[in-house]
Amino acid sequence: MSSLLTNSAAMVALNTLRGINESMGTTQNRISTGLRVADASDNAAYWSIATTMKSDNKALSAVQDALGLGAATVDVAFTAMDKAVKVVDDIKAKLTAATDGTVDKNKIQSDIKELQGQLRTIAASANFSGENWLQQDMEKDNLAKKITGSFTRDASGATEIKNIDVDTSTVVLVDTQATDASDSGILSKSLKGDWDAGWLTYTAGTNAVAASAGPPSVAAVPGVAPSFDIAVPADKAEGIEVKAYRLALQDKIDGLSDSEYADFDEAKAKAYLVDVKKSVDKLGKFSVLDMDISTLGKTASDQAVLRVAINAVDEQLSEMTTAATNLGSAKKRITMQKEFVTNLSDSITRGVGQLVDADMNAESTRLKALQTQQQLGIQALSIANAGAQNILSLFR
Repeated sequence: MSSLLTNSAAMVALNTLRGINESMGTTQNRISTGLRVADASDNAAYWSIATTMKSDNKALSAVQDALGLGAATVDVAFTAMDKAVKVVDDIKAKLTAATDGTVDKNKIQSDIKELQGQLRTIAASANFSGENWLQQDMEKDNLAKKITGSFTRDASGATEIKNIDVDTSTVVLVDTQATDASDSGILSKSLKGDWDAGWLTYTAGTNAVAASAGPPSVAAVPGVAPSFDIAVPADKAEGIEVKAYRLALQDKIDGLSDSEYADFDEAKAKAYLVDVKKSVDKLGKFSVLDMDISTLGKTASDQAVLRVAINAVDEQLSEMTTAATNLGSAKKRITMQKEFVTNLSDSITRGVGQLVDADMNAESTRLKALQTQQQLGIQALSIANAGAQNILSLFR
């Protein structure tokens, strides 16, 4: 049945064309934006997940920046520490050369003074963005450094910032606090230690005899020589002073004849240590940065003090090597974490893309098909609208 009032064919064709145009609009929007899910109306679940993950990815980008800053700070400290180790090694070599009695200790001290100045410069220059880990006030400054390492979100949606902790208390070369007594810097702390004359222990010699097995007779046992030691209490520090006394006393004893040794009692030992103290005091403030050997002479006690000073510097060199190792480990940890965060950020980006990105190959193919359907729809609508004209021709 044909009707002038209701054109069913045109209505069907128009409705089909309207659907095609709507689908084409969606496809064109996906092509122009590159997104399959551009807002919540496209897919609420996917849009919500993608929005959250994009926000987390921005936080990870900030973490990458923080790790870069931390890596630079550690790298500066490590570079300065590595250079300082070489300078202290040079000081040790100068002190060793000074053990030769023919060498002018004033000239050697002049070289050592320049090296000490270089160490101060290195410590003061190890600064990056206001952070100097090698020169700090170990009493007031926060030595437990924290570098932002990651941004995490658990299953419940709670977020957390995780840090990489670096303990700089073991790497400080120069302690800037005002109190010298509590200075703990590797280079600036006093190596003198504690000393009390009462710590000298003396054991007198004996002439014991013992009975032999067999026929009744006695055999004399060689006398036990007197012995000396310096026993430092557990709550006291054994530094250069005690070690110098112990070494000088041993050198003194080794140089005595048997008869002189037998006559070398506690009083004579203490009297000798009074002379050794004069040699000990010549070193000055007893730190690597202030040690002065210019007034040390060729006496046995002076030589003993010089040998102990070399050992003390060597111990500080070992401590600096350990500090450099710690910094190197921290540097490696930060580099590994930075690489991980970068890869994690890339993975999140890919995951979000799989949720919301449009497949451009599929969308372009779909657009071509919709354009063909649109043309056919327009043609069908045109044919349906021509039906009324055909009815009019029946009345001619």
